[in-house]
Amino acid sequence: MKIAVNTRFLIKNKIEGIGRFTLETLMVLVKKHPEHEFIFFFDRDFDTEFLFASNIKGVKLFPPARHAFLFVWFFEWSIYRALIKHKADLYISCDGFLSLRSKVPQIAVIHDLSFEHNPEDLHFFSRQYYKFFFPRFARKAKHILTVSEFSKKDIVERYEIQPDKITVVYNGASSNFTPIGEEFKTAVRMKFSESHDYFVYVGALQPRKNIARLLLAFDAFKEGNPNSCKLVIVGRMAWKTESIEEAFAAMKFKDDVLFTGRISDEDLTKVLASAIALVYIPYLEGFGIPILESMQCGTPVITSNISAMPEVAGDAGLLINPFDVNEIKQAFTSMYFDAALREQLLQKCVDQSKKFSWEKTADCVWKAIINCSIEVPSV
Repeated sequence: MKIAVNTRFLIKNKIEGIGRFTLETLMVLVKKHPEHEFIFFFDRDFDTEFLFASNIKGVKLFPPARHAFLFVWFFEWSIYRALIKHKADLYISCDGFLSLRSKVPQIAVIHDLSFEHNPEDLHFFSRQYYKFFFPRFARKAKHILTVSEFSKKDIVERYEIQPDKITVVYNGASSNFTPIGEEFKTAVRMKFSESHDYFVYVGALQPRKNIARLLLAFDAFKEGNPNSCKLVIVGRMAWKTESIEEAFAAMKFKDDVLFTGRISDEDLTKVLASAIALVYIPYLEGFGIPILESMQCGTPVITSNISAMPEVAGDAGLLINPFDVNEIKQAFTSMYFDAALREQLLQKCVDQSKKFSWEKTADCVWKAIINCSIEVPSV
């Protein structure tokens, strides 16, 4: 069987949420099924490290799909032609974008519908594209995969899709995310937090990640509880960061907020493992991989009590209202001063994190492939 995959988010040194799902899932899936050919569609020059098995063929298509007008060109023309040219039996899109023109059976991975809930977070043309095309993608798909029960329910209700057309395939986290020894933590603090204890946020800096309230709450925590603790923010500036910049400018303790930008996976593991806690409080999330990565590192989590985050954190996280700055501040205070609370959450992290793995994700994706009425040739 020839399986074509939309891999446009596999960009060297720039792997984030959807890209992480794409890479980790495919690394397991492709290697477990060497009898099948996988055709990876990229929208720009790609690094050969992403062709990690002999049964992968990398194909660069034009144009780079990074604008609403180019989305239409890329998926309705370039992908459409490439599926015919390479005689694909099945097309999987890891970011949910399908080709409405193609008659090839298609599986859409729709991680969340954040653009439906918070359309103001997107630029005008992107917003219009998503609103117009994604309901059609959901109906076009032979099957839909999504990363949480929250997102499944959202897709069913908003797009009137039958529940049995959607399968939940939870994300995983790399096995590299593990606890580290105290001597290593000292070195990490020296490098990233001026040798002080710190809370950490991980993710792109964009509106729905709720960074502005995170900064305001941390400032209130510092003012009410004089201490040397830092807030380390790991991730790139994404889009519409005006509210973040305004909140930061208004902070009294802005010198205690340290922006690292994007860091390597090796450093990310160390930074998570050395933190007092991860503070990850978006107001909507399809899953929230940093929550799982933090738990695997043996680091407690403060996260939102809405959307998919309670599914991931379970009872191993301190769940709060992400719209209430005072409640976020209280979570900072409790986690910083209450060692018993941190220990209680840590004990639960181990069991909760075992519920998720990329192996399980890949197996669920493969079941969806088999169930898409494709006759798998015998080998």
